Amino acid sequence: MILVTGGTGLVGSHLLYKLVKKHDFVRATFRRQHKIKAVRHVFSYYSEEAETLFKKIEWVEANLNDIPKLTLAFKDITQVYHCAAMVSFDPNDYHQLRQINITGTANIVNLCLSHNITKLCYVSSIAAIGNEDDTSNITESVPWNPEENHSVYAITKYGAEIEVWRGIHEGLNAVIVNPGMIIGPGFWRSSSGVLIRTIHKGLKYFTTGITGYVDIFDVVDCMTILMASDIQNERFILISDNLSFKSFVEKVAKHLQVNPPKKEAKHWQLQLAWRMDWLRHLLLRKRRRLTRNTVKSISTKQYYNNSKIKNALNFEFRLIDKSIKETCDHYINDLKD
Repeated sequence: MILVTGGTGLVGSHLLYKLVKKHDFVRATFRRQHKIKAVRHVFSYYSEEAETLFKKIEWVEANLNDIPKLTLAFKDITQVYHCAAMVSFDPNDYHQLRQINITGTANIVNLCLSHNITKLCYVSSIAAIGNEDDTSNITESVPWNPEENHSVYAITKYGAEIEVWRGIHEGLNAVIVNPGMIIGPGFWRSSSGVLIRTIHKGLKYFTTGITGYVDIFDVVDCMTILMASDIQNERFILISDNLSFKSFVEKVAKHLQVNPPKKEAKHWQLQLAWRMDWLRHLLLRKRRRLTRNTVKSISTKQYYNNSKIKNALNFEFRLIDKSIKETCDHYINDLKD
């Protein structure tokens, strides 16, 4: 039997949809009951038999640090997809990020070892890939530089990968995937869905940063193919295209039939903005919306190389333009509903 942690997220829900089409039953963990309905909604995007497929999921309420409940979730499990994680770039969330992303992954690895799991797939991020001065060809082999000013999210995702590698050294069979910005529908208040929602409401400025983007089904397809293969103890960058933020925003705006931003956010404006946001947090105790690392991320030109996964699986990624269009179409339909 297969276990999916974080079954109520963007990756988890689409992975579950793919898995239940092939398997009779799949087990998934969740933390909040109300989020399960989002998975049912995602299924409805793709099948007229969504409810029948949805009923193949056995749900287990368990967070990553609840060992007794996690142990119950591992009963009779042979393969594990570890998708659960916390995403935040707010330095104030650092300790919570460590607890969920690093300690939680350590718990999953330990349970995989104690239950003789045949294979683990861990969903990491390109944020955990190292950076060199030359960002024109970032591969899986670029070393992590602990002296660099990384975001708290990147630090904890890299720390989680270290736990997976520790498990590998102790005999665990595992693969790690590092997706870029994942484009997919159903979660409009998290991940890339927030950006699509923001563009629809109206975005005044664009930035000059470049990063990798990937379709949600490319992510889950690579994951399931890797798990069925003999490949083990490897990590893979998953991106379809490297796009500028400006280009991505313009493509989304076109499909949403709204005006794209016309003004470039200058370096000095971004530096002032994150400092003002910090002051707003300090004085009013509001959550951070823009951090120094976020500004760095949206301003840096980073080109990720996807040749390793393409060669390993003979895999061809979907056109990102098509992914953006389909995701925007789902967003518009959800607004109507």
